[in-house]
Amino acid sequence: MRFWTTIGLILVLSAVGLTYEIAAGRVLAPFFGTSLVTWTSVIATILAGFSLGSALGGLVAERERGAAVRAVRAALVATAVLMALSPTVLGLIYALGARDTWGMLLAVVVAFFPASVLVSYPSPYLAKLAVEARPGREGSSLGLVLAAGSLGAIVGAILAGFVALPLAGSVATFAGCGAAMLLCVPLIRGDTGGGAARNPKAILSVGAATIVVAATLASGPVCRYESGLSCIDVLRQGDAVYLYSDRTQQAAERGTPEGEAADPLVLPYTQWIWARMDRDLGPAPSVLFIGGGGYSLPGKLLEARRAAQAVAVEIDPLVTQVVERHLPWAGAMIVKAGYDAAGGTPGEAERRLGIVHEDGRVYLNQTDRRFDAVVMDAFSSGSVPAHLATRETYDRLRSIVDGPVYVNLIDAPDGPLVRGINAILADLYPHVAAVQGPVSRRGRTNILLAASARPFADVTLPQGYAAVTVAPGRAFTDDRGWVGHR
Repeated sequence: MRFWTTIGLILVLSAVGLTYEIAAGRVLAPFFGTSLVTWTSVIATILAGFSLGSALGGLVAERERGAAVRAVRAALVATAVLMALSPTVLGLIYALGARDTWGMLLAVVVAFFPASVLVSYPSPYLAKLAVEARPGREGSSLGLVLAAGSLGAIVGAILAGFVALPLAGSVATFAGCGAAMLLCVPLIRGDTGGGAARNPKAILSVGAATIVVAATLASGPVCRYESGLSCIDVLRQGDAVYLYSDRTQQAAERGTPEGEAADPLVLPYTQWIWARMDRDLGPAPSVLFIGGGGYSLPGKLLEARRAAQAVAVEIDPLVTQVVERHLPWAGAMIVKAGYDAAGGTPGEAERRLGIVHEDGRVYLNQTDRRFDAVVMDAFSSGSVPAHLATRETYDRLRSIVDGPVYVNLIDAPDGPLVRGINAILADLYPHVAAVQGPVSRRGRTNILLAASARPFADVTLPQGYAAVTVAPGRAFTDDRGWVGHR
């Protein structure tokens, strides 16, 4: 094999490995959420696979050349199949009952570890070829091998985060990783120059693997709409339309048979937050919403308060697009009242719903606008993003929000997340109220907090909700924050 061909193969394998790693973290989210725990598990598992694969590949590199070539080709074909099937395996393990932290760890190991081992398996053999290809220049050859591995990792990270996952989705990304592995097979040659094209068994195995990769691609995405940030499904149940992101219910609205929305506040947590807002706020409030979701609460505010202003900060533009397409009432409100708040103030009086597609914490750090209230309703999969659950976040909120803070959480009753957020609010505000909804089979529920400088008047609770007292907890900080559900 030529020296630069070998270097190119090392770069490609490294790029595919990093693309696979990032795609694994993304496809895991609809099943087990996104948190420090899930990403730690994915990274540790795949790096362990890389390490084992390199060690085993080193033993193969010491074999007779023909045997080593056959082993490397077989590893590439097997890697293609395993990478392409990873989303299917993950879904199967989840369907069999894998849940919580230990179930997630099992799913990660079974779905992603084998391919991680095999993708790094050819690298020692290729590195040996590169060093042997230029006698007397072993040092520079080894340096280029290491550089190609690092550069490939950079390319893979950029490809996954900025191209493949946002534009093609996770299933197509896994299929693409498998296809890249198959394209490498003919380039693995022995001393005689004979490639895989002269080996009927190799042709058969590559053909079979190609069918598997193609079938995976044809199977479709893991959800109806997918970006690099969200995996969204829209379901209609009776006269209601529900929006799910990473399998967590985000929004819903109920329409009449003619398609006109009769009740935009289907979810009980939105009913309580709106009851609080309706009771606490004046006739012309300016309210900040961190997390657009289904835009139900901003829309309700603008419908009920003709002089109100709202700014909704939603990190994923795809969420807004899906709402406009599938939630008639909220979509109509966006079309009628929405404007790009990142570009400044609206040019027309009826444009009262500012929309900013940006991370909530970034917006808070940069805005110079003041508000009368804020609703914290941002989620990454089934949990609040850690950087939006810190004392520093709520310190900043207090400096730009003159009135109450409303917070929606999903946690176990009196769980660590709600205790941490409650501790932050209790440090900053003299009055904090908490209500809790029905507990799901997984032991989690919506827990809603409201904090203010003034006492709260009572409001009607949704069915199944009750006021609760939250136990003392440790206030999260940027340095030591929320790590996610376990």
